[in-house]
Amino acid sequence: MTVLPSNRHKNKTIAALLAFLLGGVGMQRLYLSGWRDPWLWLHLTSLPAAWLVAQLAPQADGFYKLLPVTLSILAGMLQALILGLTPDEKWDARYNAGSGRQSDTRWPVAVVLVASMMIGAGGLIATLSRLFDLLYTGGAYG
Repeated sequence: MTVLPSNRHKNKTIAALLAFLLGGVGMQRLYLSGWRDPWLWLHLTSLPAAWLVAQLAPQADGFYKLLPVTLSILAGMLQALILGLTPDEKWDARYNAGSGRQSDTRWPVAVVLVASMMIGAGGLIATLSRLFDLLYTGGAYG
């Protein structure tokens, strides 16, 4: 996806932090590309999708009702890693072409990356474990 150059300088640490904290609703996509980003709208549709699952299958396990939101949050964690690991030169070429400034990422982005990796990996393992528990044992382990 091509990002149109903007005069506003976009900070990689802020983008990664938004993806880590609010990636489930796509705030990093809004910060980077604005309201026209289709991935932002996909993140935002996870909320009504979870509501729709809850309405159509009220007897379903709560895991299934929250699965669209959970997947959106996990995608946000993954994007925090991708954004934080992007080299500064590539970042500036993509998001800061018209700003006239260069990025100089320092250690705070590393903290965001470590937190994203810890919580994202743990969340992914927990999600897969619960999914397999429900699918293969009917929820016998919890």
